[in-house]
Amino acid sequence: MGPEPAGRRRTVTDQLPSTPSRKVPVQFGARIASGALCGAAIGLDQGSAAAGLALGVVGAVIGTLGGAWARGRMAAAFGSDRPAALIEDAVAIGLAAFVAYSV
Repeated sequence: MGPEPAGRRRTVTDQLPSTPSRKVPVQFGARIASGALCGAAIGLDQGSAAAGLALGVVGAVIGTLGGAWARGRMAAAFGSDRPAALIEDAVAIGLAAFVAYSV
């Protein structure tokens, strides 16, 4: 299973009512750990794993809290969470592609 099927599954499960908030400790911790690991890997390639790790953690926290805030605002404006979730996913994919192709 590669990243594409996992990404599609995440897009679907993210919109289910039973999916826990991204801000609960387990979900938030996993996002921070993932951001740290990815940041360290990018930083290692650029000459500083520690700086990359720190920036990865900061990015994960900002992305988690900022994404939740933005999605909540969009959902309120649309009167539905689904369009907000799809827009959020498109922005996340676009930002990830930008970072991946920039390094």
